[in-house]
Amino acid sequence: MGAPATRRCVEWLLGLYFLSHIPITLFVDLQAVLPRELYPVEFRNLLKWYAKEFKDPLLQEPPAWFKSFLFCELVFQLPFFPIATYAFLKGSCKWIRTPAIIYSVHTMTTLIPILSTFLFEDFSKASGFKGQRPETLHERLTLVSVYAPYLLIPFVLLIFMLRSPYKYEEKRKKNEGNNHWPRTDPNPASPGVTGSTVVHKRAASGHKRCLWTSYRYDTRFQLTVGMGTSHL
Repeated sequence: MGAPATRRCVEWLLGLYFLSHIPITLFVDLQAVLPRELYPVEFRNLLKWYAKEFKDPLLQEPPAWFKSFLFCELVFQLPFFPIATYAFLKGSCKWIRTPAIIYSVHTMTTLIPILSTFLFEDFSKASGFKGQRPETLHERLTLVSVYAPYLLIPFVLLIFMLRSPYKYEEKRKKNEGNNHWPRTDPNPASPGVTGSTVVHKRAASGHKRCLWTSYRYDTRFQLTVGMGTSHL
């Protein structure tokens, strides 16, 4: 994952994931919490077809706990989707790391109860679910496969951000800048003045005082040795 080509492929995968999530959230998921009048008949029919074809009880008659997840998707996730799409398709946007970690953890947390419901809920005895419900193991696994990418891709995102390729690059650049020690004039006319002026111009502003002090100390040491040799 540290190789630039592999990292770029992962960034493209994440960018396309967030890009595809925008219409799915707007036109399908949020129908369960927004007024029906906002959606044309075509989108309402699309949701009905999906719920009937895959026997998704959560989108047919969503319970209160599932609506709370959809409200979080509306308020927190939807504004983040276009930002994340831009960041990952552009690549190497270090500022996306912390928001991406928050999003991935939040999304995986919401998917755990959803997938657990599909796998372990006894829908024949559950009164909170209406409409068509998955009955066979095959129907349950099919429904899980629809939701599984929204658990797996955030997990990949979390691992990708925790490895912190952007953070390592930033640290490496800072270390390279700190290791660049300024060179002085080999034959300065006045070592005490010329040498300190060179350090003052070349040193980074944040380390100016430290480099000034070190160079003045080295200059005095060289001058002391010179005087001792001349005296001998």
